[in-house]
Amino acid sequence: MLELDEIQKRLLSEVANLHRVPEGAFNIRANGAAAGRGSTANIEITPKENGSGIDVHIKPGTKNESVHIPVVMTVSGLKELVYNDFYVGEGADVTIVAGCGIDNCGPKDSEHDGVHRFYIEKKARVKYVEKHYGSGTGSGKRILNPETLVYMDEDSYAEFEMVQIKGVDDTNRSTMAKLKAGARFVVRERLMTHGDQNAVSTYEVVIDGKDGAADVVSRSVARDDSYQKFDAKIIGNAPCHGHTECDSIIMDRGRILAVPGLEANDVDASLFHEAAIGKIAGDQLIKLMTLGLTEAEAEEQIINGFLK
Repeated sequence: MLELDEIQKRLLSEVANLHRVPEGAFNIRANGAAAGRGSTANIEITPKENGSGIDVHIKPGTKNESVHIPVVMTVSGLKELVYNDFYVGEGADVTIVAGCGIDNCGPKDSEHDGVHRFYIEKKARVKYVEKHYGSGTGSGKRILNPETLVYMDEDSYAEFEMVQIKGVDDTNRSTMAKLKAGARFVVRERLMTHGDQNAVSTYEVVIDGKDGAADVVSRSVARDDSYQKFDAKIIGNAPCHGHTECDSIIMDRGRILAVPGLEANDVDASLFHEAAIGKIAGDQLIKLMTLGLTEAEAEEQIINGFLK
């Protein structure tokens, strides 16, 4: 494994909670190149022949193992596109921790675009955590554009935790999932934008099998002059259950657009959506300020609790 500098180590801590080489399988990418890789008896990580990403093969029946695949960038002006494919065997139960951190201290934009494809076999379970983080004092932007494709076999389960709290100037997150009978797809998105940042999240979940289910929920805060768009569509092609929800706090001169979409193509498709956008309630601020907090401190407490 290559030696990382202190900034790269800090980014790894932010996006993947890593302070040392992780147990289990891992692939660490730094400034466009592999910085470390390790497989286990049950999880094999191999680089693609053209160097554009990795393949992760998880054997059927694998239990209580993890895969860490973080990316860190500290070079201004670097732009890359990678393709990572995950093959999760029947009955496996694993946690996959991704995430990208960009520290840009230069004048040029730095950008990481990634395409993740998940092939989840029957009765397999996947917990996927993806965190984005940006830092640096340069005028160049920190740009992240992840595309995720999820193909779920019968009675499989996938839970996706998508987090972006600080420092990313522009992001366009696109997620598509296709579910067979009995499959369940759960998304929990947490997002905060500030300054003049832009964040677009697009989800499309297609439920093709009987008793498939999807639950896509986003919680977000837009501050300063930032802009957010949450576009979530659930398509029910069979007797199924689907729910999408956007719950947002708007502050300062922020703008938020919520576009919930439902398409039922079966009489027994049960689909629901909810959307709420509003400012912090005055009584919440007053209550905390009576405990000795300033207005700014009270706002931060409310936001932190909301995004947990």
